[in-house]
Amino acid sequence: MTPDPSRKARLARFIEQVWDQGDEEAVDLHVADAYVVRHDPGDLWEGQTLDRAGFKDRLRKSRAAFPDQAFDIQALFEDGDAVVMTWLWSATHLGDLPGFPATGATIRMSGATVYAFDADDRLTGHWQITDRLGVYQQLLAGGREHGNS
Repeated sequence: MTPDPSRKARLARFIEQVWDQGDEEAVDLHVADAYVVRHDPGDLWEGQTLDRAGFKDRLRKSRAAFPDQAFDIQALFEDGDAVVMTWLWSATHLGDLPGFPATGATIRMSGATVYAFDADDRLTGHWQITDRLGVYQQLLAGGREHGNS
């Protein structure tokens, strides 16, 4: 594989193709053989090392309740083998989550993620901080607004 001259551009394509569009085939283009979820409090996969099949399973399960999710990249900062992305996320709660039946509510959150790359410019993992408490508060409010309390 010829390394991409811009890891920031490569990360932006990964976010659009994989997380926004749910393109599982794009995982093979962007993710290394092993992907480590180093720090992501509240993520079911925190601390795990995933192969590409495991990453695709994570993608399917993560998008199931929010199939129209979209990341709005606020900024990208490159440092060595890492790119930091600050982002805003929004999605419609269209599928059930444990304890939260689908509400149809629009959910928003923000966060910052540090993505690590290997020598072939494939993603090897991330370290992330985000407002999951705010998501749960919105899910509770959306359930009340839609008669699911």
